[in-house]
Amino acid sequence: MAAAVREEETHLEEMEEETEASEAIGEEKEMESEDEGEMGPDGSDAEGDESSDDEKENQAEIQRLEEQLSINAFDYNCHVDLIKLLRQAGELVKLRRARQKMSELFPLTEEIWLDWLKDEIRMAEEESDREKVYELFEKAAKDYICPEIWLEYAQYSIGGIGSQGGIEKVREIFDRALTAVGLHMTKGAAIWEAYREFENAILGTLQPAPGSVPTPEQQEVLNAQLNRIHTLFRRQLAIPFLDMEVTYAEYGEWSDKPIPDSVTQLYKKALQQMEKSKPYEEALLVAEPPKLAEYQTYIDYELKEGDPARIQTIFERAVAENCLVPDMWAKLTQYLDRQLKIKDLVLSSHDRAVRNCPWTVGLWKSYLLALERHGAEHKTVSEIFEKALNAGFIQATDYVHIWQAYLDYLRRRVDFTKESSKELEELRSAFARALDYMKQDVEERFSESGDPSCMIMQNWARVEALHCKNMQKARELWDSIMTKGNAKFANMWLEYYNLERCHGDAQHCRKALHRAVQCTSDYPEHVCEVLLSFERVEGTLEDWDTAVQKTETKLSRVKEQRAKETEKEALLAKQEEEKAEQRRKKKAQKKKAGRAGEKRKAEEEEDDEDEWGDESEQPAKKHRGEGDETMETESGMFSRKAPFQKTSQVPAAQKARAAARPVQQVPHDSSKDHLSVFVSNLPFSLQDPEQKLRDVFQSCGLIEQVRPVYNPQGTFRGYCYVQFESQVFVQEALKLDRKEIDGRPMFVSPCIDKNKNPDFKVFKYSTSLERHKIFISGLPFSCTKEQLEGMFKEHGTVKDIRLVTNRSGKPKGLAYVEFENEAQASHAVLKVDGTVFQNHTLNVAISNPPRRNPSDKPESSRAMGSMMPPQVFGARGRGRTQLSLLPRALHRQSAPESKTENGTLQSRPGEPVQETSATAPQKQMSNADFSRLLMKK
Repeated sequence: MAAAVREEETHLEEMEEETEASEAIGEEKEMESEDEGEMGPDGSDAEGDESSDDEKENQAEIQRLEEQLSINAFDYNCHVDLIKLLRQAGELVKLRRARQKMSELFPLTEEIWLDWLKDEIRMAEEESDREKVYELFEKAAKDYICPEIWLEYAQYSIGGIGSQGGIEKVREIFDRALTAVGLHMTKGAAIWEAYREFENAILGTLQPAPGSVPTPEQQEVLNAQLNRIHTLFRRQLAIPFLDMEVTYAEYGEWSDKPIPDSVTQLYKKALQQMEKSKPYEEALLVAEPPKLAEYQTYIDYELKEGDPARIQTIFERAVAENCLVPDMWAKLTQYLDRQLKIKDLVLSSHDRAVRNCPWTVGLWKSYLLALERHGAEHKTVSEIFEKALNAGFIQATDYVHIWQAYLDYLRRRVDFTKESSKELEELRSAFARALDYMKQDVEERFSESGDPSCMIMQNWARVEALHCKNMQKARELWDSIMTKGNAKFANMWLEYYNLERCHGDAQHCRKALHRAVQCTSDYPEHVCEVLLSFERVEGTLEDWDTAVQKTETKLSRVKEQRAKETEKEALLAKQEEEKAEQRRKKKAQKKKAGRAGEKRKAEEEEDDEDEWGDESEQPAKKHRGEGDETMETESGMFSRKAPFQKTSQVPAAQKARAAARPVQQVPHDSSKDHLSVFVSNLPFSLQDPEQKLRDVFQSCGLIEQVRPVYNPQGTFRGYCYVQFESQVFVQEALKLDRKEIDGRPMFVSPCIDKNKNPDFKVFKYSTSLERHKIFISGLPFSCTKEQLEGMFKEHGTVKDIRLVTNRSGKPKGLAYVEFENEAQASHAVLKVDGTVFQNHTLNVAISNPPRRNPSDKPESSRAMGSMMPPQVFGARGRGRTQLSLLPRALHRQSAPESKTENGTLQSRPGEPVQETSATAPQKQMSNADFSRLLMKK
């Protein structure tokens, strides 16, 4: 048998030499053809000048990227760009160095690894180079579970079968690949097929020549090889794959014997499992990245099924496509920690998690616990902790959490039965270092203390008191805690009191409570009660009297302070009410003066009714005389009656528009609101708004009519209604919201009656947390969308950019940028927050608008109006025959209406009744004046 194996290896070596020779000849021909193509007809380099210019530009860009990486080594996109340029330039030494630096900091994507591996394979000439390529494949396989990389690894290893033990090495790599990605439902079958093809190729070398009879040893080797291929087929058919029916048919054709029933039963079982999983696979195929929801649904399904290998496989597929999503890594590592508990698998997953999401402190804490759980060396745990400190957390409290996790680990290493030990000294020095680190590094970076409650110092004091019996050190620590602004909090004093109660003595307990009574400002009653309870159990009569006296003094002082604060608040509230009352009076006086002026103008116009003398004004006069002295105009989103007012001084342009257009407008038909949009925030100076808006909205669909809204004098009021022939066109029109018209953003909203739909919200943007969107403030007013896109596109795929403007279209220095997923948004916050752009420091955060106060909403004004008591008219109510004998020209409402959004606000009870034109002194009128007015009616 050994002779047969040697014969097999010799034959494979000959095949490999022939293959290498043919490849070398092909490469030589390609190089000759390339050399010929580069030379011009006359033997000169035709593209030399252009290529030299490109090379100079590339070298300059390479130098710039290298300088940028020397400043910030964690710039991921800069690494990618540098590798791309070096590969184009053909600088293989620098390229290899750049890839190695990037791989030390980040896990590399499948594409980067495959490019690197292919370049190294082309450069590998000697056997030592082949070993280096093997090492590179091992590193690539650890970053992500990638079927393509494993397939490339196995195929490359086939080229080394001529060396000693080459066939066994190939089989070992194939077996590892099947373990790693052999369960991948869509890509795992490729590994199985490649493995079978390799074994079939070996089988072909073992077949005896035609007409010859194999020796018993050769037949034994041949049977062993056949059994190996049978085993591969049967193992694959027991695993659910897409299109596994093809593999079953192929096995039937290949085998010279019928497929055993046991294999068929396993195949049918796997086929049923594949049909159950197929909907989840199809959902992944049609979904768009990052596919988080689809992967989570798939994971939940596999967790219910309970197959650990399949659960791990779907988790690995999910993190490969969502490598920057911390929650996905946390779920994977948690499952491995609690279920599989395999050391190498668990620790490698934790390492990949923190390399992908180094800013997430929870992953680092889990990593430290996993290292301790699996008995890692102390040096390894300390190195991982040091990496965590340099990871660049985004919150000051994250450093508190990582320090606490490390200090807990060090505390568990100490044997406190010994009075002194190396581990105890290391723990104490770590506590001291943690306090210095929080004070110097964290506070300088974040301008705030990440540990305001001094939790690290509290834990140190507990360790000293409980385990080391060193109450003196614990008291020193608590004195330091209280000097950091915590002496005014009752809970801090009670923590210290409980520590003294458990591990100290009554004297220090009493001292702590007396200091607490003196210093506490948030809950002094509770501290006083604790002191009195303590003295009831521990104190003498003298101690009790002292405690009662101190508590009474403290409580009386607190009572006086609270009374003063109440008086001060009441005084401030009274001052605010007085200021508000003064503002109301001034406003009422202005309105009263305005009404008096309007009344005088109306009286003058009654004497000169024919002053304008245009025939176009007659319909307006006729309309005014037919009923109440109001006319229907559209104001706001819905129709509302507005007083008809004339002025004796009308600009020439307005007179011309009034002459060309009747003042009476078409009333709003609410039955066609579903076919209409409401357009507002238009410039009052807009020329021919009807035609202008027809031109703007004609691209949306067929327009039934455009109804601009004018005041009685014919002046455009800045809004209108656009009615379409189909509701489909309305959706297209709504997309034109915020489009600029004459330099001003146009607001386009659905035409909805808020009286019937009070909960309708026009604001189309989200007011809740959006993790895939960031909010930028501090922008210069001159900033454009193009500049923002150029700034943020290197951090991810930018889906939308919105610059915030006021109603006039002027920028407010704010913007929203929407990314493709949460990971890209988080990366952009980390990189851009605090940077300077055009001498402006940018503040960048995840979009999370503050909640609106319900009292700030427009509905609150209507709610107040609805709380007003109804007007009392008598036992029979208000009859239709209750006519007003006052001429309509003098009739005014009892109080002006305060305008609010889409409604009016009635006056509150208790407010002074504002003097109106009906109650104010009027100009005396003669009987002829009254007669003329009555005849008009």
